[in-house]
Amino acid sequence: MADPTPVIDDLCAESDELDRLVAELEPEQWALATPAPPWTVAHQIAHLAWTDHSSLLAVTDQDAFAREVEKALAEPGDFVDNGAEDGAAKPPAQLLADWRAGREALAEALRAAPARARFPWYGPPMSVASMATARLMETWAHGLDIADALGVSRAPTDRLRHIVRLGVRTRDFAFGVHGLPAPFEDFRVELTAPSGELWTYGPEEATDRVTGPAFDFCLLVTQRAHRTDLALRAVGPDADRWLDIAQAFAGPPGPGRTPKGGTA
Repeated sequence: MADPTPVIDDLCAESDELDRLVAELEPEQWALATPAPPWTVAHQIAHLAWTDHSSLLAVTDQDAFAREVEKALAEPGDFVDNGAEDGAAKPPAQLLADWRAGREALAEALRAAPARARFPWYGPPMSVASMATARLMETWAHGLDIADALGVSRAPTDRLRHIVRLGVRTRDFAFGVHGLPAPFEDFRVELTAPSGELWTYGPEEATDRVTGPAFDFCLLVTQRAHRTDLALRAVGPDADRWLDIAQAFAGPPGPGRTPKGGTA
């Protein structure tokens, strides 16, 4: 992506939409359980604030970010949860203020960075657009968890195009983290956007194909729904396998969500 401005703009819009959802919550609502136990609504916002802070360090102070990586290596598997616990322990007003300040500072830093800059991360280095896309993906996905806890439905928007693109680009990563060889051939991916537009990736003549709603694809690659509950269709054995293991986020494979019927 030559110009990262569109994805930064969409990140800000996604964050603002989630902000409107939580801005007027009562104290007891911050303690509601979300579909990612044992995290509450407060944990979800605290995680976003913590990751925004880490991202800001990666963009603006790489020595400080390197120290954060050292801390993470010293407590593998715990540092993400610890960050969420620390933030969730704050009064909701303070947590909300910290999240707002952090995400605004990150957006300003991303806008000021050279378009082709690359920043260190817990995985491979990230470009400006990749950093903004990853933050948008997390904001959307954790926002879904919060909406579920509050019993609220959020209408999908075409901001999902960034998450779709990330999900398609991380196909080989998903195979790799499961110890599987990546398919040699590209897939054809055809997804219908919330606006009705058709988003396509890969060669038209590809043997393996994935089709369906873009919203469902985003639920799949962020592991917010089980494949059996989604209207995605795979043609070809490699594409079919991909829909079982897809993930657009860094790190080891997640446990995913159980089907609505209750069995995996």
